[in-house]
Amino acid sequence: LAGTPGVGKTTLGKELASRAGLSYVNVGDLAREGELYEGFDEEYDCPILDEDRVVDELEDRMSEGGVIVDYHGCDFFPERWFHIVFVLRTENSCLYDRLESRGYTGKKLQDNIQCEIFQTLYEEAVLSYKKEIVHQLPSNTPEDLERNLDQIMQWIEQWMKDNN
Repeated sequence: LAGTPGVGKTTLGKELASRAGLSYVNVGDLAREGELYEGFDEEYDCPILDEDRVVDELEDRMSEGGVIVDYHGCDFFPERWFHIVFVLRTENSCLYDRLESRGYTGKKLQDNIQCEIFQTLYEEAVLSYKKEIVHQLPSNTPEDLERNLDQIMQWIEQWMKDNN
């Protein structure tokens, strides 16, 4: 699951893991717990992820399969890890309110909104994986969340039938 901060990746990922019996990894939490950083970005007031260490940390779990990975971007993860990539998308006014309620201000707020406007994370995903496995899902309302859960569950069930 990829997308701009605030689009609902964590909410969707945790519920999906629960319904599907899969494991869930929030890369931000994993990095915090393992201190998988290579510095601190003063401008955005956040740590800088050490992508190589994150990949090393996840390699064994990913090779076992059955893992939902939640992070903003996905371009640094090995292509072999994923059968499908969902990029959540949220309308700007809705996203603005969500990020503002998280305390995002100034450049950090504006850059995340621009990231969504320009489909930056979707474009990254399409360039990093086979286009046919990358899907955009709307994530504005509780109804969108339910539709996304239903749609992904159907995909998981079909994948299980086709591959077991």
